[in-house]
Amino acid sequence: MKILVGILASVAAALSHGAEPAIDNDRVTATDTTEVLPPAPHDFVAVSLSKLGTAHFGHKGDKPGKAGERMVIVELKDHAEAPIANTSGLPLAFPRPHAKKLIDNAKVVVWDYTWHPGEPSPMHFHDKDTLVVYEATGALQSTTPDGKATVNDNKFGDVRFNRRDRSHTELLVRGEGHAVITELK
Repeated sequence: MKILVGILASVAAALSHGAEPAIDNDRVTATDTTEVLPPAPHDFVAVSLSKLGTAHFGHKGDKPGKAGERMVIVELKDHAEAPIANTSGLPLAFPRPHAKKLIDNAKVVVWDYTWHPGEPSPMHFHDKDTLVVYEATGALQSTTPDGKATVNDNKFGDVRFNRRDRSHTELLVRGEGHAVITELK
């Protein structure tokens, strides 16, 4: 019941400030806003879309956001899932080339990552759920170990949630590729 009340309070607070959640699931609520939101009911990660490649960690009770600065506020719900064992034989998704660690604490690891044309990421395994905030417009081809390829178009400000327990490589096939990626612990 407390979880449900917390979720409803988060959504109501965001909606009252004109910001509809981009993602709302059992792990996170992600809101794209240019306003200061009410005190957060959970710890959160704030990803700036005004100062690219940056993020900061905020605590329950802090007021997320800055007036006039576009940010994605990622509220971390009280539904932790431990990383799963990597039995794939592949390296974990992070660290990897072109990734810069921004935050590492008991709840998240946040990475600033840039894809480069013609340079696929190493084939890797995701042991954690991830929330991706795209800071560039482009298309990424995701290829699984069995060779199945899917192209995903992303635009500046898009927010995506990806569940753990998946393996793939990524290749920038069009435009630019840059994101702040939050791994949930």
